[in-house]
Amino acid sequence: MLKKWKKINQIKEISNKWWTYIIDEVELPDGKMGEYHYVHTNGSSMIIPVLDNGNILMVNQYRYLKARESLEFPCGSVKDGSTYEETATHELAEEANVEAEVIEYAGTFNPYNGVTDEMCQVYIARNLKKKVLPPDETEEFEIFAFRKDEIDSKIQSGEIWDGMSIAAWMLVRNKI
Repeated sequence: MLKKWKKINQIKEISNKWWTYIIDEVELPDGKMGEYHYVHTNGSSMIIPVLDNGNILMVNQYRYLKARESLEFPCGSVKDGSTYEETATHELAEEANVEAEVIEYAGTFNPYNGVTDEMCQVYIARNLKKKVLPPDETEEFEIFAFRKDEIDSKIQSGEIWDGMSIAAWMLVRNKI
């Protein structure tokens, strides 16, 4: 069994409504002291909307850090006082303009385990009907429907490059 680190102190450096930047002062297994810097979040919910014909909705949005558009599944941060499933339902309406009669839990993953403690819960949404919520002021979406093989091809070609969408696809692709 691997040796664990011991947290000595925690400093919350910067906080906003999405995440907190934290520095943990730690004692390593060999007794040396160190620091571990990471981002804490309440988690996130990603939802894969499946149309009655089997096609899957994805949203295209602008991603500032890479200054390019990104095809993704609807996803959002779990806000204080909200649950993963409530977040999934909200993001589905806000980003894909639909609501689901059936929401099925599909799995959980950590998007970047060396940098964040975030856990993303993934859901599959079925029996969709129109419901529009206005997006956040910093968001703009184009909605597309793809077959499973098209999503696979877009991942292989690099057109879908969002790591969270790729990880979620691996959890759900054989369940759709």
